[in-house]
Amino acid sequence: MKREIFITSDGSTSIHLPDWDEQYHSKHGAIQEAKHVFIKTGLHKYLEKNTNQLAILEIGFGTGLNAFITYLETKSKNISISYVGAEAYPIAKDEVISLNYVSELKAEEFKDDFNLIHNIPWEENHKISDSFSLLKRKQFFQDIDDVASFDLIYFDAFGAKNQPELWTEAIFKKMYIALKQGGILTTYSAKGSVRRAMQAVGFIVERLEGPPGKREMLRATKS
Repeated sequence: MKREIFITSDGSTSIHLPDWDEQYHSKHGAIQEAKHVFIKTGLHKYLEKNTNQLAILEIGFGTGLNAFITYLETKSKNISISYVGAEAYPIAKDEVISLNYVSELKAEEFKDDFNLIHNIPWEENHKISDSFSLLKRKQFFQDIDDVASFDLIYFDAFGAKNQPELWTEAIFKKMYIALKQGGILTTYSAKGSVRRAMQAVGFIVERLEGPPGKREMLRATKS
């Protein structure tokens, strides 16, 4: 499928899929969306539990933006993160080179680590730093079978408009099982059908203020 690099409204890059009229991040700002949906309402919310060590599963590793921003959080906070990124269709090396996250995040001192995040082999656990390990798994989300393994899930799959099969009770049941008790799943989606699917498998679901350009988003907790 054809993919095109483009600049979102906050100056950060993303990838557009013209055949689907879909993009990897919000056109209103890739970095803004990632920080709001996954860091502020996900990671920071979980850290209120006064923990300094957690395991994260990302559904849709994509451009590595969420992983990189999370990695940067370990540099500014006293936390240690074990990160798993699931992705069925990894982006190409030339696309990685075109991404401007290091400069837009003013993280030039961590440029080598951003490249390492993309260059490490798939299916192997690697230490990016003393406080951040990364395992990239090339797999379809339907094949995820982890049990009580994660504290936090970043659910960043393509939208239900193009891939409705990724936003079903069957998928969210897998997410529920993969989370530890009290674990959190956060996503940019605010669709009523998504909320109902989450609730049907046992999640407690909150509607929250969305990132720029989006009124609402969802956060689900395994009670």
